[in-house]
Amino acid sequence: MKAVNHYVVVDRIKEKQKETSGLILDENKDEQIRYFKGKVISAGNLVEVIKEEDVVWYDRHAGYGIQFEEKFYFVIKSSDIVLVD
Repeated sequence: MKAVNHYVVVDRIKEKQKETSGLILDENKDEQIRYFKGKVISAGNLVEVIKEEDVVWYDRHAGYGIQFEEKFYFVIKSSDIVLVD
């Protein structure tokens, strides 16, 4: 699978569950999270700074999901990436 143009294929990194006062909150319950973390699987030919294997932070509403070979990935525009870790 190879991204094209300004698109990036990302494998989202699941955050650990959070425990607060005995309650365990999974990441879906925390509405304060604005950005998700993911590992870059493929970067398009017009993407300059980001490369495969980078860990990036991207807007939670960015892109769309795609299933490829039994695994679920996100396809986002490089402009939706805010940090490279």
